[in-house]
Amino acid sequence: MKKILLLGIGNVLYADEGVGVHFVNYIKDKYQFSHQTDEIDIVDGGTLAQGLIPMISQYDKLIVVDTVNSIDAEPGEVYFFDFDEAPADIDWQGSAHEVEMLQTLNMMDIVGDRPHTFVLGVTPTVLEPMILGLTPNLHAAIPVMEHTLLSHLTGLGFNQQIVSNITIDQVIPDAYKRGCYVDA
Repeated sequence: MKKILLLGIGNVLYADEGVGVHFVNYIKDKYQFSHQTDEIDIVDGGTLAQGLIPMISQYDKLIVVDTVNSIDAEPGEVYFFDFDEAPADIDWQGSAHEVEMLQTLNMMDIVGDRPHTFVLGVTPTVLEPMILGLTPNLHAAIPVMEHTLLSHLTGLGFNQQIVSNITIDQVIPDAYKRGCYVDA
């Protein structure tokens, strides 16, 4: 049996920077996943980064959902890549939580605790404080992100069933109440 972690990263109080958190909450509420042998956990990691190491190290595969910066990308462009083969145009010098998550994954790699990691990322438009929600460019990217994730999970042998016909707009207002808390 393999354990897979779908981990949303981001700060929901900074507009588009919260997309990873909003997206995983949306997927968790909308779908139920099943597999003959493997299991998937869906976690809102907020901005915890290094505090997530004890949890992340328990998994065989990791899918991180977050904003990513790319030199030539337009806002709302979706990326999906193996962390070990990141495209050359990905710039990891974005927000503070993004840099910290990169450092967390690199530290885990050094000690051999990092699971095989994929990144589902989208380039942000607005990273302004005290805006709860997504800009139109990121809102429009959600169906592409959803299709990309579901295709990847199907390729891993997961079946999905829609259990709630919701939209991402319905999960955003409560995002700040749902975060992950990890015992230190």
